[in-house]
Amino acid sequence: MIAILGAGKMGEALLSGLLRAGTQPSDLLVTTRRPEHATRLRDTYGVESASNAEAAKTADTLVLAVKPQDMSALLDELAAYVPTDTLVISAAAGITTAFVEGRLADGVPVVRVMSNTPVLVDEAMSVVSAGSHAAPEHLERTEAMLRPVGRVVRVPESQQDAATALSGSGPAYFYYLVEAMIDAGILLGVPRTVAHEMVVQAAAGAAAMLRETGEHPVSLREAVTSPGGTTISAIRELERHGVRAAVIEAIEAARDRGRQLAAG
Repeated sequence: MIAILGAGKMGEALLSGLLRAGTQPSDLLVTTRRPEHATRLRDTYGVESASNAEAAKTADTLVLAVKPQDMSALLDELAAYVPTDTLVISAAAGITTAFVEGRLADGVPVVRVMSNTPVLVDEAMSVVSAGSHAAPEHLERTEAMLRPVGRVVRVPESQQDAATALSGSGPAYFYYLVEAMIDAGILLGVPRTVAHEMVVQAAAGAAAMLRETGEHPVSLREAVTSPGGTTISAIRELERHGVRAAVIEAIEAARDRGRQLAAG
């Protein structure tokens, strides 16, 4: 049984993905602070809720999906109930496997995961790292759980904060850019609904080109950029306004904030 502790936005997204992938509602448990939220999850997905302690006693896989600042209190609550053969998956930004291991019984296998909200459409990017007690079989179990809802890569845990900033927060950066492009279309006289359709399809098509061709983004961009044409004029303005540097600094800021949240 898999228990998702803290079924907020990310926890619920994972829950819905697991159900679409074929996991039976009877094989899932959720915990949540608000009774009305537990009722909604039961009515929507057919899954039962439990206390954190009950979930720890019952499930063989615990997914800790609470906010980073709530992790310490959750682990204190769970410590007496988690057997050493339970797989614990931490999905909170910035929280290290050592932090989780240090608050549970010695030997509990912990895997750290950072996923993102496209899990809702089975296009998540999940990044996994093993803790000191996690064996290859624990990574494989984690990947098997996540693979039906997107792609999975393994990285050393030292790269997890960067992964959080890149792919965990990554969809928001694209939404921000799409929003700006739609606004530009409206400014140029295109109706909002038409601008939305054009920009979203351009984004989807560009992503498909990147994935299916395997080409470097520079090569694909240059294929659109004719000498003296419209695209190079737009690129010049983006460079003049320092967009590339702003993106790099924004992702560095996301990484740093993740570390701050983990530190409390």
